[in-house]
Amino acid sequence: MNCYAGRIAMINSGGESHGVNDVAEAVRTAVINKRAGGQGLIVGRKSFERPMDEGAALIHAVQDVYLDSSVTIA
Repeated sequence: MNCYAGRIAMINSGGESHGVNDVAEAVRTAVINKRAGGQGLIVGRKSFERPMDEGAALIHAVQDVYLDSSVTIA
């Protein structure tokens, strides 16, 4: 309730890195998190344990979810 009322920001962990499907998993998790009222997603290992361009693309994909006004609270 505190998250929906804007009192406490909810930031979830994106989970461990599995390799090939990391971008899709991160975007899916970000959409679920945002629809649940979340304010952000931690993507540490998914982004930082890969080449810079791939990691940056993953972070940008997650940022795009939070910037997309069509993804709203479910």
